Amino acid sequence: WILTAFLSCAGLTAGCATPPPALPVALPQLTPPPAATAPCEVYVLPPNATRADLDEGYVRRGAQIAACDAARRMALETLEAEHALEAEALRRAGRERR
Repeated sequence: WILTAFLSCAGLTAGCATPPPALPVALPQLTPPPAATAPCEVYVLPPNATRADLDEGYVRRGAQIAACDAARRMALETLEAEHALEAEALRRAGRERR
C-alpha cells in the first residue's frame, strides 16, 4: 500500500508541476553600452591633503558625477528601449495569432 500511495502522490504532483507555456515570440534583448555598466569612479583625497588637493577634488568629483549621471541615463534609456521592443513584439505576436 505504501508503494501505491507513493506512486499515486508522485503522479498527482507531477501532473500539477507542468512548466509554464513558452512565449510565442523571442523577445528582443539589448546590450547596454559598456559605459553604462562600468562602476563610477570617485576621487579620494590623499593623506595630508593640501588646499590644491581640495580644489582638484571639487573639479574631479564634479566631472565624475556628471559622467556617472550620463552612464545611468544611458542604462535607463537602454532598459526603456528594450521594454518598448518587448511590448511591440508581444503586441505583434498577439495580433498574428488571431
